[in-house]
Amino acid sequence: MHCFRPLLRQSLPIRVLIAAALASLAPRIAHAEALLLIEADSGKVLQAENATYPWYPASVTKIMTAYVTLKAVKDGKLTLDTLLTVSPTAASQSPSKMGFRPGTQVTVDNALKMMMVKSANDMAVVLAEGVGGSIDGFSAMMNQTAQRLGMTQTSYVNPNGLPADGQITSARDLGILARSFIRDLPEYEYFVHIPAIRFGKRITGNFNKLIGRYPGADGFKTGFICASGYNLVASATRNGRRLIAVVLGANSGTARAVKAAQLLERGFSQDTLSWLRPSLGTVDSLVPVDASPPNLRDEMCGGKRKRPASDEDDALIATGPAGSSAATGGEASVTFFTAGLQPPLMKASDLLASAPAAAEPVPVYTGPTRTGTALVAAVAADADRQAASHPRGKKSRVAARKPDAKGDIRPDAKNDAKGDAKGQTKGDAKTATRSASSKHANAKPDANAKPAEKPAASADQAKPAKPKAATRPSAKPKGNG
Repeated sequence: MHCFRPLLRQSLPIRVLIAAALASLAPRIAHAEALLLIEADSGKVLQAENATYPWYPASVTKIMTAYVTLKAVKDGKLTLDTLLTVSPTAASQSPSKMGFRPGTQVTVDNALKMMMVKSANDMAVVLAEGVGGSIDGFSAMMNQTAQRLGMTQTSYVNPNGLPADGQITSARDLGILARSFIRDLPEYEYFVHIPAIRFGKRITGNFNKLIGRYPGADGFKTGFICASGYNLVASATRNGRRLIAVVLGANSGTARAVKAAQLLERGFSQDTLSWLRPSLGTVDSLVPVDASPPNLRDEMCGGKRKRPASDEDDALIATGPAGSSAATGGEASVTFFTAGLQPPLMKASDLLASAPAAAEPVPVYTGPTRTGTALVAAVAADADRQAASHPRGKKSRVAARKPDAKGDIRPDAKNDAKGDAKGQTKGDAKTATRSASSKHANAKPDANAKPAEKPAASADQAKPAKPKAATRPSAKPKGNG
């Protein structure tokens, strides 16, 4: 036996190297994706995978921006008709945005709709400055709200989720936030499930592909930056039971929607067998993991991707060998009972590839509230001005695809140049008049509104104290908001 000891001593470094290599791979495997499914009423956890790992939130940050704003409205600090002014800081935000010039005025109501449906980064800053006085002031309000709600892994630096050190959350905390929104602001829930908005002739559909497709879908918000991957907080109600699904780190906009649909469907079908599964407790009781957020930039925006993806990604679901769905975790056979769709059972990918249910886009506009015939005239006049001031020629499309300061093509500007983006509702002339009767539809837009050219300087964004369960990343994540 003694003769083997030298050999064992020689082989020890090899074993150590192998163990170290495996350890270095573990975080990438463990952090590849985070999933969470909970009951909205009770907070009961039905499924959780990496749900307490810190994550970059991207534009799901705007759920908190909407919560803080609407809580201020509910408390009487301002109203939905309050006019806010677009500042140079707001106008300078990176796309996706509305592109209004500094000095343009917009109501709280319209700014919220633009932010939640188009994911407009400039409108998030308009709301932040209007409610909190500045980005720093509003971020402090966001962090105070997060602490009050028990979101112990969350820290905010800005109101829109654009890349910033210290902008961190987790699937657990997003589940807590979604539950709080439903519980505390039921009268304002319509802001989280608007199917589409219309500004002039431009119609933008909700980036949450479940809205209008998955039966009972009624919230919440998507998000994407290169470091986070594709994120989605989604909710749906069936037979009076509401579930909340959180998907972080999916590889495309379609994949995150498919995964969320699978989580929701699995939850709705669990009632009869729930007693067979061990209890996972409630979302508040999930134990946070003290780690740095994974940075998925290489996977999302490097390598084979010729340009950075955007939150408007409509890429087909990636497939592995023999057509197995990589995006759905090999569960392409999961089917759904659909409402009014044929066939009665559909795969998730087929359901989400179908056209959304017909819905009238909600008009949004700049300026004060207007109603009746004045609104009808304003909507028609704005559509004419928009067509005259923004020709859809080849030259404008090429200009819209000009790379930004980082060399990344801005996908949102590309879609804006194309006019109606993929999946948007048509029939502008007919719906302009019908839209006049829509709830909260008022005022004409600014005819001189133009996109700003430079992104906001990160130096304007103060960094709050780090959350207990999150470690500050070594490098600032990069990507598109």
